[in-house]
Amino acid sequence: MNESFEKAVEEVKNLKQRPGYGDLGEMYGLYKQATVGDVNIGRPSIFDLAGRGKWDAWERRKGLGKDEAKVAYIELVEDLKIKYGI
Repeated sequence: MNESFEKAVEEVKNLKQRPGYGDLGEMYGLYKQATVGDVNIGRPSIFDLAGRGKWDAWERRKGLGKDEAKVAYIELVEDLKIKYGI
């Protein structure tokens, strides 16, 4: 599974179009959950909108196991390859 996950991480960098913020947030949250686990830092300040968005996306995945997050990330990347092209 780790090999498939790493392949998906590389493939997403080659999409023909940049995914929208919603898709980027999903990818970020799943990636962080798969590589780090549950969120382990405080929520960024209100002035750091990008940081808050990333933190919120990661927080939504709280409790999801690392392997489950990897599978979900791989599935999301497969969907994005169809949606945005590779």
